[in-house]
Amino acid sequence: MELKPNIVAIVQARMGSTRLPGKILKSIQGMPMLWHIVSRLKSVDEIDEVVIATSDLPSDDQVYEMAKNYGIACFRGSETDVLNRFYSAAKMMDAQYVIRITGDCPLVDPLTISKLIQLYFNDQFDFCGVACGAGVAKEKNINRFPDGLDAEIFSFKILSEVNNKANTILQREHVTPFIWQNNKSYKQGSLYSDVDYSDLRLTVDNKEDFDFVNWIYDMLYPNNSHFDLQDILELLENNPDVMTNKHLIGQEGYEEFWD
Repeated sequence: MELKPNIVAIVQARMGSTRLPGKILKSIQGMPMLWHIVSRLKSVDEIDEVVIATSDLPSDDQVYEMAKNYGIACFRGSETDVLNRFYSAAKMMDAQYVIRITGDCPLVDPLTISKLIQLYFNDQFDFCGVACGAGVAKEKNINRFPDGLDAEIFSFKILSEVNNKANTILQREHVTPFIWQNNKSYKQGSLYSDVDYSDLRLTVDNKEDFDFVNWIYDMLYPNNSHFDLQDILELLENNPDVMTNKHLIGQEGYEEFWD
């Protein structure tokens, strides 16, 4: 019988956000935002382990302490060479495959990630991502997931190769642009949504984002801590005027990845 591959979700997270410093440890329903991300990832059946990859700066001691307090694996590495930090975290966890998640996605959706993993293995891609955010910024006329459901999957073998080859500041700060920009070298796939949700922003980059996400948690989490994207969509359909961060859509600066 073939052994199940070791799939590790790695959450990039640090305290030094420029727009909303310390956002990853801001409290949602009495727990740090980062804790909620890890908790949601742990509910994905295909994921074996979750690790936080933070920096070795003193300002991120709080991240390490939070992880320690809640029994979450944590790797500390370079603040600026995030690619090497990510690679080293994967190596520490003996990952065969990695799921990349960023610390600004407290509504990461377990069902969507399961679909992403299945697509990746079924179609034997080198790399596969949820269709939202910078990775699909230059694609036209596609059905996108909401920003904030970002997730990518690729093998440790590919990660090791990219860690050796990527040589620009942008490629090393953001982990996967080297793969996106070399689509002739890597077989790439995207998980597209059935409906276009590009007008919905579920990431946390600004105070308005946090307030919106916090409201969603207040409405859904007490009755169902495992609420999913469909629950969020139904909630917003019944409350069409609560999205306080709509004006931030399109202001993300994704163009730098493709210029």
